[in-house]
Parts: sequence; structure tokens; C-alpha cells
Amino acid sequence: MTEHAWIALLVFVFVYAIIISEKIHRTKIALLGAVAVIFLKIMTQEQAIAIVDFNTLGLLIGMMIIVSITRKTGLFQYLAIKSAKMVKGNPVQILIVFFWLTAVASAFLDNVTTVLLFTSIIFAITDVLEVNPVPFLISEILASNIGGTATLIGDPPNIMIGGATGLGFNDFIMNLTFPIVLVGIATCWLLVLFYRKDLRVGEDKQLKVMELKEEESLTDVSLLKKSLAVLGVVMLGFVLHQMLHFQSATIAMGGAALLLLVSGIEPEEIFNEVEWNTIFFFIGLFILVGGLEVTGIIKMVAKWSLDVTSGNVVLMHFLILWLSAIGSAFVDNIPFVATMIPLIKSMAELGHMDVTSLWWTLSLGACLGGNGTIIGASANVVVSSIAAAKGRPISFGYYFKIAFPLMLVSVIICNIYIYLAYLR
Repeated sequence: MTEHAWIALLVFVFVYAIIISEKIHRTKIALLGAVAVIFLKIMTQEQAIAIVDFNTLGLLIGMMIIVSITRKTGLFQYLAIKSAKMVKGNPVQILIVFFWLTAVASAFLDNVTTVLLFTSIIFAITDVLEVNPVPFLISEILASNIGGTATLIGDPPNIMIGGATGLGFNDFIMNLTFPIVLVGIATCWLLVLFYRKDLRVGEDKQLKVMELKEEESLTDVSLLKKSLAVLGVVMLGFVLHQMLHFQSATIAMGGAALLLLVSGIEPEEIFNEVEWNTIFFFIGLFILVGGLEVTGIIKMVAKWSLDVTSGNVVLMHFLILWLSAIGSAFVDNIPFVATMIPLIKSMAELGHMDVTSLWWTLSLGACLGGNGTIIGASANVVVSSIAAAKGRPISFGYYFKIAFPLMLVSVIICNIYIYLAYLR
């Protein structure tokens, strides 16, 4: 390896170690690492800017703006209370309903935003029922990462894969929805099996849930109609974007601009709610991984992967699936996927092969692997932080005991799916 390659690798490993340790905020260290890559002349500023995937960033920002405006209507609180009342306040059935509500919402909204919305509702309803909120919170984390895997816009790793490959909204739905539904059914059933004895309450508590007034959650009906109309247009745009020859970021930013216009809300108010930490974390990562790419390290690792699997396509898929799942359980799946994308591209170039099915393998492994530990994905960290602030901390060990086996079950299901769908 060249001197520049060694420097790029050292910077990357140092930044990764700090991110894992959580000693410094991940956005700070990612940006510091990105600047170091330029200062140390691993790449020029122009190269660094060119390597940032603005399609990914535009899609994220656009959806964050749309969701932030829609959140002001109270729609999500309305749906949660209405669903709890539909099952007569039964805690087991509420857990099932909230699991699928979170999963579906996470497929079409940013999953961090989804868990932020539902966590407060979970605490409100479990307070009324006087039951432990932890089973509901763990269910919510698992459901958000499972549901987010099904679509292009549901989980940051998918957004990154879509931006890097040109795979569209329909491609993700057609290839990932079926295995994700199977994983969701298995996970929800196992959660109910494990927690059913902890979710028994008297009828008097269930009646309290029935007294909640969901209509009081809807704070702005006019804005709700506008938000739903724009969301509908944006979803249609995602379905048709390849046919229309527009990038997904164009659709999301167009919807965001339209909703800002018709909502009458000042941009400053909404821009304050955009998760700029996440956006700048992505920018830092793109540049860091770009340093590995331009110095040839990614190509070296790709060659090693091809040698290890002896070019066997089946082994290659299984290696990436399990490497992604286990890796993403212990390292946030966003930086992991940022590293894997150029690696798979290099494998395609060196092996002269079609790697389309490897993108689905990476998505399933990284998104579902994020369920394995409390630090595996952004949604996990957000929920555990809120739970700790509310006096209901979820320890690493307790979460690991419940979630890691469930993650392994989900990856086994995906392993079977990948073999039957792409490798037979």
C-alpha cells in the first residue's frame, strides 16, 4: 500500500473507533475525519465535494421537511390512540398493532422520526394501562428497522444504496417487501410469545384507554389535508420516478417545497426541525470512505473477498449478508453501508459480474442487523435515550438478550429467501 493509503486507513479506523466508543458526538468526529482527509492531501477539496452523494442528502432533507410539517397536524397520535381503542385496550393486541403501525410508518417515513412520534404515545398509553413500557419500546425499535428495510426511503442504508446504484423505489419494494413481511410476522409472534405474561391488566385499566379522545389529537385539520395530499403526490412520484427520469431526491425536495408553500409555515420553523446532525454525518462519511476508495484500499478488500469465496456467487451473497448483519449490530449501520457500497462496486468490476442481488443482500443484512444491539441503528439509540430520560432505561445486556436472537432469526429467514429468489 502507498503512504497515502496507510494514512487514509488510519484516519478511517480512528474515526470508526471514536464513533463506536461514543466518546465524541459521531457528527463531530466524522466531519473532523473528512477535513483530515483533505488536509493530509489524500484527496483535494474538489474530489471530496464530488464524492458526496447529494441525491441521498436531498432525499433525506426533503422527507424530513415533509414529515416535520405533517407531524404538526397530530395525525400520528390520532392513529395510535384510534388503534389502541380498536383492540379494546388489550396490551398484547396493542403491542401487535403498534408493531405493525411502526413498521408501515417506517417504510414510508424516516424511521428515526417514526420512533420519535410513537415513543411519546407508548409512554402515554402504558401509563394509563399501568404496564411496563419496555416491551413496547423494544417492539417499536425492532419494527422500525424491519419496516424501514422494505422501501428506498425507509432506512438511511437503503437511501444510500439507492443513491449509489440508481435502483428505484419500485425495485426496493419488489425485492424486499416479501422477505420483510415474513420477518415482521416471525418477530412479532416471538415478541408476543416472550412478553405475553407481562402484558396482563384488569378490565378497569383497559376501560381507561377507551376513554381517550383521539379526535383531540388532530390540531390542524386544514394542514392535515394539505400534508396528506402532498404525501400522496410524493409517493406517486417515487413509484413513477424512473419512468419520469427524475432522481428520488428531486421528488422529495419538490414535495417539501410544495408543502412549505401551501402550509403557510415559515421555513425557519421547519428547518430547525431537520436533523442536520444526520445530514452532516453523512457528508463526513462519504468523504472518509472516498479516501479509502481513491487510495485503492476498497479495491484490495474487494479482491480479497473474491479470493475468499473463490468467485462462488452463493458464498459471496452469504458472506455479505452475515458480515453486514453482525457488523451492523455492533457498528451503526450507516457508516458500515457507506464502506460496503464501494466495496461491492469494486467486486463487480473485478469479477465482471452483475451484483444487483448483492445490493438486496446488503440492505437486508445491514438494516436487520441494526436490530441486534442497542447501538446498532439510529432508531435504537433515540428510543433508548428517551427511555432513560423517562426513568425506564434499557440496558445493553437486556436489549441484547431479547433482540440479538430475534435478529439472527430474521437473517436466517433472509438467507433462505436470497438463496431461493436469486441463487438457485
